[in-house]
Amino acid sequence: QVQLVESGGGLVQTGGSLRLSCAASGRTFSNYNMGWFRQAPGKEREFVAGISWSGRQTYYAGSVKGRFTISRDNAKNTVYMQMNSLKPEDTAVYYCATNSLPGDSVYDVESRYDYWGQGTQVTVSS
Repeated sequence: QVQLVESGGGLVQTGGSLRLSCAASGRTFSNYNMGWFRQAPGKEREFVAGISWSGRQTYYAGSVKGRFTISRDNAKNTVYMQMNSLKPEDTAVYYCATNSLPGDSVYDVESRYDYWGQGTQVTVSS
């Protein structure tokens, strides 16, 4: 079993920045790939960014590429997402997730993830 706890969400103006954190516990964090997803009101949950267990592989949704950066600190069992140049359309609940699939890979499909955090709200005002 694994527990994921997100933090760092909040209210920010357009063009501002936030840094989300996801603290993991319950198993060897460094062995598992991680991802961030988001869900806006009335919309389906969508992939935002992913990082492999080593940190060498990253992948971003087109809508956030160049603005968001995912990283991880395996010594602290934490994955981060730095979000810059935020837009109102980035408003959503952000979730981190992990999977137990083998390989140093990134997965952008929700069904590939086994464990999810409770989410943190990000609101970008215009």
